[in-house]
Amino acid sequence: MTRVTRTVVVKSVKLPRKVFRVFIELEDMYRNMVEQLVMYAVTNNIRSFTRLKALKYREMRSLYPQLPSHYVYTACQDASTRAKSFLRLKKLGIVEREHPEVRKVSIWLDDHLWRPIGYTAIRMATHKDWVTIDFEPHKQYWKYVNRGLRIASESKIKLDKKNRQVIIYLTFIKEVEEHKPKGYIPVDVNENNVTILVDGVAYLFETNMERLVLGYYYRRKKIQEKYDKLYGKKSRIKKKIMRRLKERRKKLDVRWKLANIIVRVAYEKQYAIVLEKLGKRVANNMIRRIKDKQLRHRIFQASFKGIQKAIEEKAKEYGVPVVYVNPRNTSRLCPIHNTQITYDNGSRIGKCSRGGELWHRDVVACWNLLLKALRGDGSRAPSPVGLSILDGWAMPLPMTATHNPIILPKGLWARWNSLDATMNPYKMIEMNT
Repeated sequence: MTRVTRTVVVKSVKLPRKVFRVFIELEDMYRNMVEQLVMYAVTNNIRSFTRLKALKYREMRSLYPQLPSHYVYTACQDASTRAKSFLRLKKLGIVEREHPEVRKVSIWLDDHLWRPIGYTAIRMATHKDWVTIDFEPHKQYWKYVNRGLRIASESKIKLDKKNRQVIIYLTFIKEVEEHKPKGYIPVDVNENNVTILVDGVAYLFETNMERLVLGYYYRRKKIQEKYDKLYGKKSRIKKKIMRRLKERRKKLDVRWKLANIIVRVAYEKQYAIVLEKLGKRVANNMIRRIKDKQLRHRIFQASFKGIQKAIEEKAKEYGVPVVYVNPRNTSRLCPIHNTQITYDNGSRIGKCSRGGELWHRDVVACWNLLLKALRGDGSRAPSPVGLSILDGWAMPLPMTATHNPIILPKGLWARWNSLDATMNPYKMIEMNT
């Protein structure tokens, strides 16, 4: 059984001024508690929530007797987390201050401080008794509710003072059991594409990550050069403009849409997903011999493990097993003859040195990942006894022709929710050209 947790952010309706004033007062008291606790924890080198609570609980209760006692518990949890992070960074010599600054505050809530009312409201304990907060559920919220995920006992809130709203962070939990795999879907992740192999057919999803990374790289550089001359390197205006850039959001959008398509295919077919077992510092290992600054930046920003993590998280949600195999020589060896494939002049089409078969680099990588999973060469790959690749676990290896994938442009697959839905318009486009 795998425990899946998902966080959803919902906003309350606009609250009356009198009600919202209660939350402003509560936030001020909570902030003061956290500031005092963080200062004490850092000064005394305390990282443990239990120890901090034991030392400061009575003092905080005497300073804020009007607050429910469990706000001291959650403030201690919040403060110990901040102190632990600050002390770690201080040890590494990264921080400049002697003590951390508490800038933004989210009020932590445990099961004694709040409870849900139906599906569209919560009740929350304050220093002015219990207050009901109606919120506006959205599509993602209903999606988790309808899938049977239950709301966890812990939550957080923060205030939107401009709009007099409470922003609520709800955590959903579900126990999911992984299905027994009937086959495998290998996934090969590259800078500009992600290739999968489904029942012997390779699909190459174009991501255009190189163009996205370089576009934002030059855009940021232009903004920095302009505003550094006008306002200096520590300009707030520059930081504000830089925050408006949507590079991270676009990258996350690509990752989660791809993960959704791949995992849904695996779930429908009851297959497992095969991924390369990458090291902790993939980018560092890849750039060791690369001197081109632009290429080094692209490799770091491509985030190969980021796409893998998105697939892993989505697979947990659906109960799809994930298998990891050694990525060594996956694009260099012919899966038919186990001999070297030669690539000329940076081409992605290579030729088997023994049989003469032509292989697309990403397709052969998928086939080799599949074979490693079937043979049990991966760190956690099952070893199917008495089964061969022709027994229904995979389609027969093609022996002739160029092994090219079906190429799916980003503008096509990013608009659809599944591989079947993507392939239907793809086939129509193919027929019309």
